[in-house]
Amino acid sequence: MSPPLRVLVVDDEAVARQRAIRLLGAIDGVTVVGECASGEQALARLAADEIDVVLLDVQMPGLTGLDAKALMSEDQPYVIFATAHPEHAVRAFDVGADDYVLKPLEAARLVTAIERARKHLDRPRHAAASAPRLAIATRDGIVLVAQAEVSHATWDGALVTIFANGRAMLTDSTLQELEDKLDGGAFERVHRRAIVNLDHVRRLEPTPAGGYLAHTAGGAAIEVSRQAARRLRRRLGLAD
Repeated sequence: MSPPLRVLVVDDEAVARQRAIRLLGAIDGVTVVGECASGEQALARLAADEIDVVLLDVQMPGLTGLDAKALMSEDQPYVIFATAHPEHAVRAFDVGADDYVLKPLEAARLVTAIERARKHLDRPRHAAASAPRLAIATRDGIVLVAQAEVSHATWDGALVTIFANGRAMLTDSTLQELEDKLDGGAFERVHRRAIVNLDHVRRLEPTPAGGYLAHTAGGAAIEVSRQAARRLRRRLGLAD
């Protein structure tokens, strides 16, 4: 069974926050870990804590929910916007919202949104590949490698390096393009700069930042971001 979803409620109205917290508290497998009254507070909380889902009000003084979403890091939680105006949903999806609910919140609709979040967070981060071998475009031509032999891949800001059988291969492909080709059952995006084959990981070493160093059988140590570490624990069925 997956660990409870850690949910942060963000709304400038205290009454709206209380309603959201009450409704969320009635949903199995949900833990409300905090509440914020502004977008600024939400960003600070996200930087300091492990959050799976943010229930984020769209209209707030100062930094709006849309502004806050745009300022979140790439390694961000699942965002459910809350709005009293349906037309705001279009703008919400433009900035990368995962879902939205209308205010005043209704229990059934909130349950649906939370279940969607749970399914999203518990699924592999990419689809299963159609072929067991990976075609890697390198400067020396196309190299065919069995996916099971790939231990990890990293991006240095310019090029992606794929590591397989002790060999490092540079490719012009992006990490996202590589992720789309890989087997979702074994590979995990652990950082915006790294993908790891969990079958090659022998140890997860905690870091002061709340993430891990994933140590592979081949001796590599790959950084796992804090949010990715949270996903990994969910995937491995580990409670926090």
